[in-house]
Amino acid sequence: MGFADALAVAMAVDSVLGWPDALFVRFGHPVTWLGRLITALDARCNRETDPPLQRRAIGVAAAGAVIALAAGVGWAVQSAIDASWARLVLVGIIAWPLLALRSLYDHVAAVAQPLKAGDLDAARLAVAKIVGRDPALLDKAGVARAAIESLAENASDGVVAPVLWGALFGLPGIFSYKAVNTLDSMIGHRTARHQSFGWAAARIDDIVNLIPARLTGLLFALVAARRSEAMSCMMLDARQHRSINAGWPEAAMAGALGVRLSGPRAYRGRLAEEPWLNRDARDPGALDVALGLEIYVRAMIVLTGLLVIVALA
Repeated sequence: MGFADALAVAMAVDSVLGWPDALFVRFGHPVTWLGRLITALDARCNRETDPPLQRRAIGVAAAGAVIALAAGVGWAVQSAIDASWARLVLVGIIAWPLLALRSLYDHVAAVAQPLKAGDLDAARLAVAKIVGRDPALLDKAGVARAAIESLAENASDGVVAPVLWGALFGLPGIFSYKAVNTLDSMIGHRTARHQSFGWAAARIDDIVNLIPARLTGLLFALVAARRSEAMSCMMLDARQHRSINAGWPEAAMAGALGVRLSGPRAYRGRLAEEPWLNRDARDPGALDVALGLEIYVRAMIVLTGLLVIVALA
């Protein structure tokens, strides 16, 4: 964990600033830069006339190229930084845009506020920015459930995983992780177009998130008032989730809040029969979204503290 101190700096900066709109308008964001590269590769290399095995092989090469490029850029930047006390600040600032600590909080809070005020339409508009399911079909419990699930899953993908890989391997680690995660979000889908071409992207993402997802669930359980319920639900229900990773933080959050999550949902007019997490619990409401945010904040404080302890050890 040679870069734990730098990632603690990155978490502190992101918790205060997020990624300001002014910076986004002027420079964009590293994820959008990666997105343009992946879009170009998808358009150029993913030919629907090619046989599935060929598309899979090309997808493996494309994913490998994007990840290698990201790691190489990270290594080049890190190598240019002098090994002095300023290293932790510089590496931390460069890693800062690759965390979603503040933006995740803000996006979920934007759902909680109108939901609490009884404005279901505004809550649906807000939740549509963070989930892919059909917002018009969501009632209050459905909106709350979607927001809590997004909070739990993205705490792992957007914060814990990049922090872990960045703390272990510095900028090459966090740059390459974001490349993997962006690849999965763009082409790692089981659609006719990406079933073969995105196969490698989805599998690599599963692998690199194995430890972070379980660590996120443990963090949620550790800081929850219902600690034993969170741990029990995670251990019993996490493997029922369609994702080998997302079920861990989501099940821990379900137990921590005493609500049921997952379950059937609609995507683009099609019903997906997903199993329930914490099946026999009540449906969530606006208060549970707010309580979920409190658990998230406490978990991120603990994670930052762990980084500091490791850096000082």
